[in-house]
Parts: sequence; C-alpha cells; structure tokens
Amino acid sequence: MTDPPTNATIEPTWLIEATYAPDAAETRVPFRGRHLARLVELMDAGIVVAAGAFADVSASIVVVRAADEQAALDIARNDIYMSNGVWVEVRARPFGLVLRSGGAGS
Repeated sequence: MTDPPTNATIEPTWLIEATYAPDAAETRVPFRGRHLARLVELMDAGIVVAAGAFADVSASIVVVRAADEQAALDIARNDIYMSNGVWVEVRARPFGLVLRSGGAGS
C-alpha cells in the first residue's frame, strides 16, 4: 500500500441520511425556503459541510461537523423538515471527509 498524499487530509465528520415521506415532493414546498436558509446559516457557521437531496426525493444527505452521533442527529432533528413530517427518519454515520491541504487551491 502506498502512503497517502501529503496534500490531502481526512476530517472526521458525520453523514446524515434523512428519508423523505412518500408525499414529500408536495409537502416540503411551504417549508423549503426556511429549510434551505437554515442550511446556509449552518454552512456559514462551519457546521454543515455539504447538503443535497436525491432527485427522486427519497432522501437528503447532509455532511456535518459534530462532536458525536447524538449531536449530528440533533442537527437533523431540529430541522423544519423533520418537525413537519417531510423527513420521517434520520440516521448518522461517521464519515471521513477528504480535504485538500497545503499548496495551491487550499
């Protein structure tokens, strides 16, 4: 096995998968603006690294910086989608986020 490149680091994060309700394409509409605004606030705070949804509206993926699984789940559980039944289940898994370190582009 070769050594990892010196211009890459792995940051421990959490990958949250939030499953949508079957009717989420319709029920998320009145909450979407507030949901997205909160994600941007959490991105600005350095908590959310990336977020998005599958095109088939089956689930969202959110990569977060959190101390532990409970803290990661709390981020999702405090989302307007969860409190209004747009998301019906959330799971969190440890995730090694690859980042470029040092040199150009970092």
